Formats: sequence, structure tokens, C-alpha cells
Amino acid sequence: MQASKAQAVGRHDGAPVFATRRLLARRWHAGDLAALMAVYGDAQAMRYVSDGQPLTRAAGERWIAVTLDNYAQRGYGMYALAEAATGTVVGFAGIVHPGGQAEPEVKYAFRRSHWGIGLATEAVTGLLRHAREDLGLSGLIATTHPENAASHRVLAKAGMVRAELLVDDDWQMTQFFRTPGTGV
Repeated sequence: MQASKAQAVGRHDGAPVFATRRLLARRWHAGDLAALMAVYGDAQAMRYVSDGQPLTRAAGERWIAVTLDNYAQRGYGMYALAEAATGTVVGFAGIVHPGGQAEPEVKYAFRRSHWGIGLATEAVTGLLRHAREDLGLSGLIATTHPENAASHRVLAKAGMVRAELLVDDDWQMTQFFRTPGTGV
């Protein structure tokens, strides 16, 4: 049921998948590589993400291909976040299943020039609403670096609940957040 509902709301024409007061979320396309690199290629912005290294151009190209495949397979994935007023892509947010994990996971990142003005909270709140109302998804998680206090505040303001602090396969600590009522 979830996949069919997700497929039904998938947009292929560049139209918004969901909108917030200041942002329009749409599916990725190959033309998003420069904006993707402006966010995920920024070493300072990526210090708390994965291995702490910026994304390479080749990895960005692969990620776009994986995301396009996710749309085909699941009906959802990562979305480009454009300012409603200008159409400029200022960040990315979406729902993914890294490494094939069962639980849908919330991911987001913004250009540093757009940090600290509430866009991340607005985007995650809109994404969670989209997941629940349009995709029929529940039991979402988010993972953060334990020291990423800004992301912890964003997730809490968006309605997620701090959950367990676990050790990853690479012996790094990861802070989990969950949607309310899903195993906290």
C-alpha cells in the first residue's frame, strides 16, 4: 500500500512535491548537480555528515542517479528545496533507506548562507507531513552526529523525539531521533 500511494503522488514534471511557507520541494534532475555540490561539497557544512568529508563531483553524480532510481522504485527520495520567492535551490531534504535499511530516514542539508533562519525546521516539518499524509509512511527516523546540537534542535522542533545513542559499524556514535509513537 505504501509504495502504490507513494507512486501515485510522485511528480515527474518539476512541479512541487510539497511546499512550505518559504520553500518548494521538487524532485531532483541532472541540472541540480551544481546546487548539490554547493551544499554537500562544502567541507564546513559536512563536518557532521557521514565521514565528515565533502561530497566529490563523481559521488554527486551517482547520488542523483540513485535518487532517480528511488523515485522509480519507491515513489520518493531526496528533493531539491527552492526558495518560493526566487526559485533558487538553497538545500535538499528527503526520505531515504541507506544501505537498504527498512526504516525510512529523514535527511536534509542547506547552503551555509541559509543556516539559522528556520528553513531546516520548516523543511523537515513539511517533509514529515508529506511522508505521513501523501506517502502513508510512519516510523521515520533521523540520525545525527551526537555533537550536532543545531540538527538536534531542528528535529525536535519538527516533532521528532530523541531516541537511542548507538555505536555504528565503524565505531562512531550516532544519535537517533524517531517520529512519536515509533519505538522510543
